[in-house]
Amino acid sequence: MPLVPVVPESHGNVLAEFDCLDPLLSALRLDSGRLKCTCLAVSRKWLALGTSAGGLHLIQREGWKQRLILTHKEGSITQVACCPHDEDFIAVATSQGLVVVWELQLERRGRPERVSVSWEHKGQNITALCWDTSALRVFVGDTGGKVSYLRAGSSKLGKGSAFVIFPVQTVTTVDSRVVQLGYQDGRLLVSSLSRCYLCDTDREKFWRVGNKERDGEYGACFFPQSKGLLVGQPPLLYCARPGSRIWEANFNGEVLSTHQFKQLLACPPLPLISYRNEPHYNPAQKSPQSVAFPKLLYLGDQNLLTWTDSAIYIFTPQNGQVLLWTEVKDLVDVAVYRSELFCLHGSGRLSHYSLLSAERCVERLLRRESWLLATVVCCMFQHAITTSRARKSIPIDRLEHLKSQLSSSTHLDLIGQLEEVILKLEPLDSASSSRRSSISSHESFNVLDCGIYRVISRRGSQSDEETGSLINQSMSEEERLREFSFVQEEDQVDHGKTQYFLIEQQLSVRMGISKSSSSESINNSVSSFVKKTTEKINTLQMNSELWQRPDFREGVQAEFSAPTAIYSEEMENEYSISFISNISTQIQDPLVLLDPVCLEDTLLEWLPVLERILGPTEVASKTDGEPTGIPNGTTTEPVRVVSPKPVPSDLLANLTQLAMLYTELSCFRKGGDVRALGCTTFLRRYFFLLDQERVRRMCLLCYQEQPDVQKLSQSSKVVEVIQRGDLLRSLRSLKELQSWSAPALLPHLYRLYEKHGEAAVRTFSQFYPTITPADVMAMAQQRHFLAYLDNLVQSRTEEHRLSFLQSLLEPESLRQDWLELALIHDAPQHCDTLTPDGQPRWHSHCFSWGYGRLLSLLVRLPADFSSKQKMAELCRSHGYWIGYLYLCCELQRRSEAFTTICQLDDISLLEGPDGIEPVTLDEWKLLIQLSQQYSSVPEQLTGVNGGSWSNGSADCSGRVSPENLTLRLARTAGPDRALAVLEECGVQLVLSPHSTLVCELLRVAEKRQRAMIQTMLERCDRFLWSQHA
Repeated sequence: MPLVPVVPESHGNVLAEFDCLDPLLSALRLDSGRLKCTCLAVSRKWLALGTSAGGLHLIQREGWKQRLILTHKEGSITQVACCPHDEDFIAVATSQGLVVVWELQLERRGRPERVSVSWEHKGQNITALCWDTSALRVFVGDTGGKVSYLRAGSSKLGKGSAFVIFPVQTVTTVDSRVVQLGYQDGRLLVSSLSRCYLCDTDREKFWRVGNKERDGEYGACFFPQSKGLLVGQPPLLYCARPGSRIWEANFNGEVLSTHQFKQLLACPPLPLISYRNEPHYNPAQKSPQSVAFPKLLYLGDQNLLTWTDSAIYIFTPQNGQVLLWTEVKDLVDVAVYRSELFCLHGSGRLSHYSLLSAERCVERLLRRESWLLATVVCCMFQHAITTSRARKSIPIDRLEHLKSQLSSSTHLDLIGQLEEVILKLEPLDSASSSRRSSISSHESFNVLDCGIYRVISRRGSQSDEETGSLINQSMSEEERLREFSFVQEEDQVDHGKTQYFLIEQQLSVRMGISKSSSSESINNSVSSFVKKTTEKINTLQMNSELWQRPDFREGVQAEFSAPTAIYSEEMENEYSISFISNISTQIQDPLVLLDPVCLEDTLLEWLPVLERILGPTEVASKTDGEPTGIPNGTTTEPVRVVSPKPVPSDLLANLTQLAMLYTELSCFRKGGDVRALGCTTFLRRYFFLLDQERVRRMCLLCYQEQPDVQKLSQSSKVVEVIQRGDLLRSLRSLKELQSWSAPALLPHLYRLYEKHGEAAVRTFSQFYPTITPADVMAMAQQRHFLAYLDNLVQSRTEEHRLSFLQSLLEPESLRQDWLELALIHDAPQHCDTLTPDGQPRWHSHCFSWGYGRLLSLLVRLPADFSSKQKMAELCRSHGYWIGYLYLCCELQRRSEAFTTICQLDDISLLEGPDGIEPVTLDEWKLLIQLSQQYSSVPEQLTGVNGGSWSNGSADCSGRVSPENLTLRLARTAGPDRALAVLEECGVQLVLSPHSTLVCELLRVAEKRQRAMIQTMLERCDRFLWSQHA
């Protein structure tokens, strides 16, 4: 196991996951594709989970036991909020715009009751709920910008209060959708898409926070000042701004300052401490982040929390610092209580995180006997574990016990690193915690009875702290190079544990990429990468005399004895300073950066440098005049997945970036250029330098028609389970993997697909978003891919399916491809839906389509005019008449839609929410004329779609006939007007006795309605005159 990197001393807190809520969701059946968790709220006692079926599960946090389930028939649950001062009340919002306040009545052991209901936001999506901090009052915000509140009656408020119905009152209507609501000390904070507003609900006064507008989802919250000298001060306001900025305002809405977090977020993310996978910390600096904070929440002790769909951020705004930020995948919503976070993921999964110090995290891990995870946290946060205050929670004997629990055969490096941490521990009564940084890591000490610290140097030299620190600070570059050594990791040398899974058909074609699409995106980064690489090589050559000479001993191989095996005197001659300076100068030239041809030539000049450093031995020994590489047609050269020689990490990183540029620019052998390597040769020779994820994405983006890709997988128990042919056990083994990444999962999924075909590919939806539809489309057959796509879309709730499918369309041209696939596979025969001349067959829209649900979503996706025209032609050519009618309505081709309806001869197509009903009298005339034209009984009526004729007669009530259309028009415009339109169309029609009776009844109803209206108008007129008099 490699050494655990150490986190800087500025970070002493972590997010840790100790509890697994998956069994809870399984018990509630919220882990299925049909029923999912949609929202959540948390309080001291409850964890409330809203579902897509309209149920609200109340989970008692002590023991995670379900206590209640509240059902709602008014749609799925979209928002839920627990009352902060009385946990017997909870507010719920549904997808139909209903808001309900429940009184649980647990203390009296009664049944839960709806004590208040509001339909004020009916038809709108409710986006925010917020409780009053002192009264039983709930504030509601929706997508239209309306903010209202409703009061809850309860017997707790006094006699008769439970029977009082309080009216719903509108507070205000802002300019755009409400993003977040907050309430504190009589004032309501409303954050919309463009501004933040502060409302005094008692005095009905309103203020705008700041003068600048914004555009997007940005949250805002109150920040109580309840610490130290700030106790009793009014709370502050924090409002998110674009570009990782947050406004700080006072209680009157006046902006006091702007906190800039963009540069502060350039630090690497702290790992999430979780039982699910081993934490990994990459100390490399990241670029500044420009993040939009969709919501802000007050967390724990004077902290501010926000999140995106991929990360959680926690700030200390009073100091203007980043407490921590951690990458968490697929976040949808977060609820907090004190220092605890409950996260809802897009897949419906729940996570429970705790914000705590590193030493408290280790203490809890030790109590749970998570030995390996506790050791990693100790090594990673050494500065927090070694302090004297940590001895209260982590005594030395507990760390010694922890060390004894680790296996010396598998965790030898980790044991050694933990021993170093134990040697640095400060005693409990030590006063050196304030100056712990001055104690050298290579010295130990003990405390004498008189209180004197006795420092013992293990180097045998003077251990004066100040002198040692000065010596370290004044260390020259040459001395650092003398101490530099390369470490060959054991897992890289052991090739017996690695097997290769290689599919090389069309590989050379697959890896190419057009320079026009990539040169602009990488011109800015080429300069810094090549400059750093050449400077590093130059430094290593200039200081070659400083390297330690090899000391060959018995039993030690010469190639791993010292770093001088890489940088020999022969390499010094090859890496001349003039050559490297020439490459650097050419890269810095703007004419080279902006010219793809010159840029490729420069990279081709760099390639021999790479060949000499890391190329095969026979290649490095050749002269410059000889061509390098193995012909593209041969595959005898093995794939190299680890570096053949030890290389400094910074130099290896720069070489990796340049190798990726070489691959993405497609600098492979073209036009007989002997300097370039072929595609297959380059990939096999330098596969260890390539970023597998970037290569995979490049292939999927540019060459989706070639389904073969080079993959690398580790031999493991998962492969053995897959080879046995048990699909369920294979999926269970994949879920138990410590970490999921696309390059690691794709080989296993490909094996599953080869074994089980369509049955396997239908299960791949559970690996989204790690495995994308583009991955499955490149792997599986078209008909099998459709089954995967249909399962993936149906796994979302009904209201989210359309937007989710829209997010999968990258690029937009996939809409046409997927629509055509769904129209071809598992579809009716063309002869059943189309006549020989291409017209609709009678009732052919009643045929079932295998992917009808997916087709219905594809035709309803937002698209431009030309795309809708293409989709309409596709639907017509394949006989998908439901989609064709919808698209005709979208394209305003209503006459074509009426013609098709008359040919299909089904009057139900004019009814319902999806029906196309005539709007004007001209459309009614056109429809009646078309119905008369197609009213003759077609030949294909007999036996089509289950319909039949018996005794020479038919049930014509569902046909599109002039008589049925006249009755529909009579119900809309009146019978006299309908008969007049019929005469204008020149249709000679004799109504049946039933139709005649219906028209007479409509006339009577119309007369009575007119008489009633006239009576009401007269009464209103008399009343108004009486009031005027």
